[in-house]
Amino acid sequence: MDETTRTRPHCLVTGATGYIGGRLVPELLAAGYRVRCLVRDPLRLRDQPWRADVEAVTGDVTRPETLPAAFDGIDAAYYLVHSLGTGPGFETRDRQAAEAFAEAAAAGTRRIVYLGGLLPAGVPEPHLSAHLRSRAEVGRALRTGGVPTAELRAAVIIGSGSASFEMLRHLTERLPAMVTPRWVDTRIQPIAVRDVLRYLVGAAALPPEVDRTFDIGGPDVLTYRLMMRHYAEVADLPRRLIVPVPVLSPRLSSHWVGLVTPVPGSLARPLVESLRHEVVCREHDIARWIPDPPEGLTGFDRAVELALRRIRDAQVSTRWSSASLPGAPSDPLPTDPDWAGGSLYQDLRRRRVAADPAALWRVVEGVGGENGWYSLPLAWALRGRLDRLAGGVGLRRGRRDRHRLRVGDALDFWRVEEIEPGHLLRLRAEMRLPGLAWLELRVTPDGDGGALYQQRALFHPHGLAGHLYWWSVAPFHALVFGAMARNITERARPAARPA
Repeated sequence: MDETTRTRPHCLVTGATGYIGGRLVPELLAAGYRVRCLVRDPLRLRDQPWRADVEAVTGDVTRPETLPAAFDGIDAAYYLVHSLGTGPGFETRDRQAAEAFAEAAAAGTRRIVYLGGLLPAGVPEPHLSAHLRSRAEVGRALRTGGVPTAELRAAVIIGSGSASFEMLRHLTERLPAMVTPRWVDTRIQPIAVRDVLRYLVGAAALPPEVDRTFDIGGPDVLTYRLMMRHYAEVADLPRRLIVPVPVLSPRLSSHWVGLVTPVPGSLARPLVESLRHEVVCREHDIARWIPDPPEGLTGFDRAVELALRRIRDAQVSTRWSSASLPGAPSDPLPTDPDWAGGSLYQDLRRRRVAADPAALWRVVEGVGGENGWYSLPLAWALRGRLDRLAGGVGLRRGRRDRHRLRVGDALDFWRVEEIEPGHLLRLRAEMRLPGLAWLELRVTPDGDGGALYQQRALFHPHGLAGHLYWWSVAPFHALVFGAMARNITERARPAARPA
């Protein structure tokens, strides 16, 4: 390590495998900080694109004996862990973990930064939800530990992967009309994840006399009902019919959310309970030390647009594989939970074949046009005819070259979105669909002279019509895509090749 590296401020990040922590680390690195991640299992960081640029130490905030070594040489420590649950004793465990963290930091760390929850005005702490009450208690434990602490309090964070945003996303996309609890008329001040991260990074450099809480929020104050309607507008969905009723308690509401969305009920309940009270910023003092950007804070509509951008741009790889770096904090990460990033249906087929990978690739690259789709020609012809009746392109475009493809080529009712010669062909559907669809064909040598063929059909539904479409055609996938995978691999076998 050279002298320049040694003199750069050193940050400790807990929760680096979580939603905020996983996005904060690259922002800190970009700002010139050295980063150490405290994780229970360092292997969970192995697929992060920034893994080689950070130090990982094994530790757990619930095991105080593992903390002192993690704080050696640390200037600023980020506390980004929270149970987000209602299990027995979770509030006590969270408080004790925060107390242990503050005690370990007192050995020489100059600053603690904590992301907590925005508290409603005028509501006594005992009347808060267990989730918000615990957040407040954790912040208090950190602030009273002797190390200057910046506690940033946020309400709903808007960004793909945020539990609050995913609940909003799935409710709005799946239900064109809904009977809702009365908390849909509670006022909320959401904040874009990019603004949260900007505040978190800036908080590491706050002067030592700053030891307090800060309310942070975006420029818009909306009810949950308005948030769903704004989401629908940005996502090009029809206007949602929302009818609130007074009989749905937070417990019933969480079961309802768990039934309608893939967000787990155990996670939905604390989120729903926190929506009973109005959560609006009472001050914007943070701007004294971390000024608003010249263009202003990110509005709700823009934050939603950024969260949806990757799907709209059809950049599937950054959400569903770890192939490339995320372009912005609002983008989904491969480590986000399965229910994050919106619904994505897939039909996955894998087959090993005793054939030269190059021979298998020739078959793959020859798909479509005069060569056909290697399965049920009548079914493909019918799908093309239905597409033309709906005003689409159908199968009449064929292909530019019978043997070779390149990015941008039209291929029947698909377009070549990505091609890695000998390895990957990704097609994006241009047929009329209530959503976005891709077909991905992949060839990998198996190490024994043969090849592994992987075929994946992906569909991102648009509104309820998209979900209904997928489930209506799903029974035919075994016939169409199963036969396609089988026939492509059979065609590549040596005995099947023409002499």
